[in-house]
Amino acid sequence: MQNCPKSLSLAVYPGTFDPITNGHVDLINRVLDLFDTVIVAVAINPAKSPLFTLEQRIGMIKEVLQGHGSRVRVESVSGLLVEYAAQQKARAVIRGLRAVSDFDYEFQLALMNRKLEREVDTVFLMPGLRWIFISSSIIKDAARHGGDVSDMVPPCVNEMLKTKFVR
Repeated sequence: MQNCPKSLSLAVYPGTFDPITNGHVDLINRVLDLFDTVIVAVAINPAKSPLFTLEQRIGMIKEVLQGHGSRVRVESVSGLLVEYAAQQKARAVIRGLRAVSDFDYEFQLALMNRKLEREVDTVFLMPGLRWIFISSSIIKDAARHGGDVSDMVPPCVNEMLKTKFVR
C-alpha cells in the first residue's frame, strides 16, 4: 500500500447549541477522528428564542473546545447551511441522530442539501450511549426546575445555567 498524503478535510457541525452539552462535545471529538477540522456553526434561527445570546453560546463553545486549537473553529451562521458549507469548502455537514424519530426529518434535509450542493455530503453520527438521551432542551428544563445537570454539560455551561436560573 502506498503512502498517500493525508488530504485536508473540513466538516461543518451546525446547531443552536443552547447550550452546548456533553453529547455535543462527544460528537465533536468523534468528528475530529474523521476530519482534520470542524467548524462548529452556531445557528442564528429567528424562529427560536434561545436562552443564551449568540455571543454567550459562541463563548461557551470556544471555552469548552479550546484544547483542540486550530482544528476547531466556532462561527455563527444564518441562511442556508449547505451554501455556507460549500463556501467554506467543507466536505461534509455533520448531523447527530439520537433516535429513529430524528432520522426522517434529517434524511429529507440531507436529500435537499444534496440537491442544492452536490459536493457537500451529510454524515450522520449517533452520540455515545451515555449521552443519547440528552438534548439542550431537556438540560434547560431540568436546570430551570433546580435539577442537577452537572454531569451532562461542561463545567462552564453548568455555571452559566446556575446563573440564569438563580432562585
